[in-house]
Amino acid sequence: MGFSVTILVVTASLHLIAFVLAIGAERRRSTGKVVSDEYDDRTFCVYDSDASTVYGMSAFAALLVSQVVMSYATKCLCFGSGLAGGRARSRACTVASFVVSWLCFLVAEGCLIAGSARNAYHTKYIGYYEKKDLTSCIALRKGVFAAAAAFALFSLASSLSFYWSYSRADTVGWVKHQNEGGIGMAEYGQDKSELRSSNI
Repeated sequence: MGFSVTILVVTASLHLIAFVLAIGAERRRSTGKVVSDEYDDRTFCVYDSDASTVYGMSAFAALLVSQVVMSYATKCLCFGSGLAGGRARSRACTVASFVVSWLCFLVAEGCLIAGSARNAYHTKYIGYYEKKDLTSCIALRKGVFAAAAAFALFSLASSLSFYWSYSRADTVGWVKHQNEGGIGMAEYGQDKSELRSSNI
């Protein structure tokens, strides 16, 4: 497998889109204010916007697609024999980058889905159905989407490192195998010519 610029551009673009959307979700977190019910003396929360949930889920989808593209391009490091002939250092770098990229991806996705779900719960459920005597409104903790954005960048860096080291290790293994095959053919040809000369 060679190094594909298309895979690189698609992966980087989707990660950056996820980063921007996560930042947007952090900035548009829904906030609530306590209002009085017009029919009784009880108070409840009214939340201003659900845009943060949309941004968060969009970032979740972009990051997921990017990871699927990278996994497809590298066969998820579990299938194929591309690394079999690579150098030990290249294989170690590839495996380490693979593990880090998946950890960062899972943390980022966890923050995005948890933040989006919590934000939607506040906006859709508490704001309209659960009326109590409230003095303040619960909001999504600050920094959840920001953490997702940070881990999206970490995931981008580790994914690109993984793809580069995987391509390098895979190419080294392929070149080594090709050279070994070439040497074998040369020896076979030389033996064959010697047999022909002896028969004559």
